[in-house]
Amino acid sequence: MKYEFLYPGSFCMIRAYLEHGESLKAESGAMVAMSPTIDVEGKMEGGLLGGLGRMLSGEKFFFQTLTARRGPGEVMLAPSVPGDVKAIELDGSTTYSVQKDGFLAGTQAITVSTQMQNLSKGLFSGEGFFIIKVTGPGLLFVSSFGAIHPIDIPPGGEFIIDNSHLVAWPDSTHYTIEKASSGWLSSFTSGEGLVCRFRGPGRVFIQTRNPQAFGDWMKRFIPMRG
Repeated sequence: MKYEFLYPGSFCMIRAYLEHGESLKAESGAMVAMSPTIDVEGKMEGGLLGGLGRMLSGEKFFFQTLTARRGPGEVMLAPSVPGDVKAIELDGSTTYSVQKDGFLAGTQAITVSTQMQNLSKGLFSGEGFFIIKVTGPGLLFVSSFGAIHPIDIPPGGEFIIDNSHLVAWPDSTHYTIEKASSGWLSSFTSGEGLVCRFRGPGRVFIQTRNPQAFGDWMKRFIPMRG
């Protein structure tokens, strides 16, 4: 599938070119515009349990499926919040975990499912107990709050990432959750709290802005009602 990014950066949009009979799945509500040759329909991929699992992980219950049924055409897609979009090419052998609200779209052959995390990761990773898992082969489009930056971690190498800045990471990496500093007081007074220590190999995608910190900043300007 051919595609291009329009207005990359804070207000990025995908323009995808579909051949006759080709399909694209996307987050519900992601379609901005499309050719008249394209049909859009809502689908509950994975059945009722699959839809519920996506809701528990922070995604929407239904997907959009966009199919070029009456000849080739183009589709424009955009995330619901300001931020960047990145394409990740899946070879079929690697599974990617995606942050809640991070899945935007993917080619028809990819599978989007949910997986339950263990107690410690569910409580402290910032992603909750259910997390989105995406397998290929195909193209996966992820969205972020802010720009998306890739970090390549070599085999046996480590990198520490704030848990609120994660976008997507492959199953070839493993991570543990720990304090940002040696002591609890220092960790929380530094403003960092908990972080994820990743061990390679793999490419981890991070976002340059922290949605929770931005929300806290916005609250300062909302007048309190008595």
